[in-house]
Amino acid sequence: MTQELFQGNRLVDNLNVAGMEEMPTPAEIKKTLPLSEQGAATVLGGRATLIDILERRDPRLFAIVGPCSIHDPRAALEYGERLRTLAEEVADTLFLVMRVYFEKPRTSSGWKGFINDPNMDDSFRIDEGIARARELLLAFAQTGLPAGSEALDPLSPQYLADLISWYAIGARTTESQTHREMSSGLSTPVGFKNGTDGDLDVALNAMKSAARPHSFLGIDQNGRTSIVRTRGNRHGHLVLRGGGGRPNFDTVSVRLAEIALAKAGLPLNIVIDCSHANSLKDHALQPLVALDCAHQIKEGNRSIVGLMLESNLFSGSQPIPEDPRQLKYGVSITDPCIDWETTAEVIRRARAELRDVLRSRRS
Repeated sequence: MTQELFQGNRLVDNLNVAGMEEMPTPAEIKKTLPLSEQGAATVLGGRATLIDILERRDPRLFAIVGPCSIHDPRAALEYGERLRTLAEEVADTLFLVMRVYFEKPRTSSGWKGFINDPNMDDSFRIDEGIARARELLLAFAQTGLPAGSEALDPLSPQYLADLISWYAIGARTTESQTHREMSSGLSTPVGFKNGTDGDLDVALNAMKSAARPHSFLGIDQNGRTSIVRTRGNRHGHLVLRGGGGRPNFDTVSVRLAEIALAKAGLPLNIVIDCSHANSLKDHALQPLVALDCAHQIKEGNRSIVGLMLESNLFSGSQPIPEDPRQLKYGVSITDPCIDWETTAEVIRRARAELRDVLRSRRS
C-alpha cells in the first residue's frame, strides 16, 4: 500500500491541479519578438531620466499616465500616440510615462488582466497574453514612449522587464517577501505603495528590504528553475495612494510621510497616486488631487517627485459583456478613468504652474 501511495506521487501530489500546459520560455518569446536598438534606447533613456529625477539631477516631475489596465491593444496604441505628442509638448517640466498594466490583483474574484485572460472569455491563454503584451510594449518603445507597469506575477518580468522603465509594487503585495525580493533584482526604479489600510510602514520596510541583496527561487531565460541572486535596488520610492477610507496626499500627510522616510533613513521621494483612496474612488476627483500636489510644490515642497493618473480615451468604466465584441472602445473595464481631454488639460495646467518653480528644486 505504501509503495502504491508514493509511486510517482500520483496520490499525494497536485491533488487540486486540473492540468498543466507548457509555456514558451522567456528566451523563445524574446527571439520571436526581439527588442530593437531604437526600442532599447527608449527603455534605457526612460530609466535614466527617472533615476535622475529621483536623485535630483533632473528637476522635473514625472507622471505615470494611462489606463487602469490594458484590455484592447488598438485603443492602447491610440492612447499612446496621443500621450507621446503631449509628452513632447510638456517635456521641459514633466516627464510622461505610459501606464501599461497587464496584471490586476483581485480581492476575491474578477478579470485578472490581459496576460492572464487576453480574450476576456475565461480561456486563460496566458501564453498568448504574454506574447501580445510584449508586442504592445515593443510598439511603445519603438515610438519613443517609455512604459511603466505593476510587477505582480514574479515570473512575468523575465518575459517583459527589458521593455519597462518603471515598476510599481501594489498595495496588496508591498508586504509580500516574494515581491520585495523580486524588486531587489529589477533593473528599474520601483514605486512601493502604502498598504490598503493607509499604513506606511509596509512600504518603508519594502524599500529597505529591496535595497539589499537577496537570493530566491526563480526562472532563467530558458525557463529553468534557478537561484536568483540580486544586488539590491536602491531606487525604491514611496507611492501614497490613500487607504483606510481616507486620502493621504494632503500637506499634513505628505509631511508625516517625509518624517517617516527620514526616520527610516530613506530618500525623501514621494509619488502621489491621484486615484484609489486619494480620489475616494471617484475618478472625477483625480484632477483636483494632481493640482493640489502642484500647489504643494509651489509652496515649497521638495519631496513630491511624481504623480499617477488613471486615464483612458473616454471616461468611466464598463462591465465585460457576455460578448466582448460589444465593449465600448477606449473605456476602462476595471477602475473608472478620466477621459483624454481632461487628462491633457490637467497635464498642461500642471506644466504651466510648475514650469518656473521646478528649476529651483535642482540640488
